[in-house]
Amino acid sequence: MTLDLPAYLAGVSHFLLAFGLACVLLALFKAIYQKSTPYDERALVAQGNVAAALAFGGAIVGFALPLASALSETTDPVEFVAWAVLAGAIQVLASLVVRRVVVRDMARRLEEGNVASGVYAAATSISVGLLNAASMTY
Repeated sequence: MTLDLPAYLAGVSHFLLAFGLACVLLALFKAIYQKSTPYDERALVAQGNVAAALAFGGAIVGFALPLASALSETTDPVEFVAWAVLAGAIQVLASLVVRRVVVRDMARRLEEGNVASGVYAAATSISVGLLNAASMTY
């Protein structure tokens, strides 16, 4: 088997566009997510707060899952961005519901380093991300 260089180069350009756009969207999501929480994830993680790191890591993975699904469902960058915006909004909303309705003192728990709460927040974000990703397939 030989490498079809023109086909490979065409694929590389598509890969670079898709991967680059996904990285930019992930960075934007992280910034928006951090603004949506009442605590400073960056500072808490820098201090070694495992609970905050778990919760934030779960949110990142929870958003990456639907990004991956959207990448597999569309080759149109505009459509991909639209799916990413919807996925990000759902992830932020799910986090808000957990903090305001389900576990009302979640922010305090995470700030205090309650690992069980961090795992719960991460599991919720990842679960929502999986459902989000599966809902994008048609």
